[in-house]
Amino acid sequence: MLETIWFALWGVLWAVYFMLDGFDLGLGTLRPFLARNQDESRVVLNAMGPFWDGNEVWLLTAGGVTFAAFPGTYAVMFSSLYTPLMLLLFALILRGISFEFRGKEDAAWWRKTWDACMWIGSFLPALLLGVAFANIFAGIPIDGEGVFHGNLFTLLNPYGLLGGVLFVLLFTVHGALWLAIKSEGQLRDRAGAAAKILWGPLLIIAVTFLAMTRYTTRLWQNVLAKPVLLVLPLLAVAGLVLTRVFAGKGSWWKAWFASSATIVGATLFGVAGLYPALLPSSLAPAFSKTAFNSASTPLTLKIMLGVALVMVPVVIVYQAWVYRRFSDPVTAEELAGDHAY
Repeated sequence: MLETIWFALWGVLWAVYFMLDGFDLGLGTLRPFLARNQDESRVVLNAMGPFWDGNEVWLLTAGGVTFAAFPGTYAVMFSSLYTPLMLLLFALILRGISFEFRGKEDAAWWRKTWDACMWIGSFLPALLLGVAFANIFAGIPIDGEGVFHGNLFTLLNPYGLLGGVLFVLLFTVHGALWLAIKSEGQLRDRAGAAAKILWGPLLIIAVTFLAMTRYTTRLWQNVLAKPVLLVLPLLAVAGLVLTRVFAGKGSWWKAWFASSATIVGATLFGVAGLYPALLPSSLAPAFSKTAFNSASTPLTLKIMLGVALVMVPVVIVYQAWVYRRFSDPVTAEELAGDHAY
């Protein structure tokens, strides 16, 4: 029972991370194409500024839960996916320091250098996360000893790359909607237009990915075995449709929440379809790392659950306050303040 609870929490943590940091990664990817001058670039940065580091807490939490609740999975995952995970880590570090260093010198070459780092640190994590999770859905070639039989190029298969493209599009649409909320004037118009333009390719890639999922993975079979879980892909589909409907009306907050529903529904659909496997093996089902054969002791899981029941609500309340406090569009007065990026 405890293993199942922690498996569900593991999935929820990833869904929340993708929902929150997704718009940061999307905005960092879109910024060179939407911002026409330095003031607009700073609006984009300050639209992310109060949130990005808090959003990454959910990534740390998801990784921490994998380490503490499912150490067997953690060990195999970080050895099998070592290269993409290290690339992800360095890209996120690059993004973090770009926020702080960009405004330290008033020179065009300095800003362009850190702008390039910001783009790499936003686009690359979105792509890598999509590739990684698509490969997890399809299965990783690990044997009974947890040894990975492959390399980085093994992960760059058509289904994995399609997952990477899907994540990039999900996050860029999500980020464009957030910028439409947090900006004004022509920048808001361009952000809203970008969200509507990117929605079309997102729809095509999402449908293609779901179709390939039917033949490349066992997600659909596992979900259909428990029809109540169909609410998850339906949530994702409904969210995707409503994203375009609300964006067309200029209801940016509603569109952003609909986009959030798409990301959460799609993530939880994938996690529910994996159960009980956390890291399925493509070589043989018996080699898979599951919530039961890789879990910590029951006492550890109980202690962790107690801590989570106390601390997670505190984090949620704090982040809700932050989002409420900084919900207004970024203004010229705010950019003139000492605290602005």
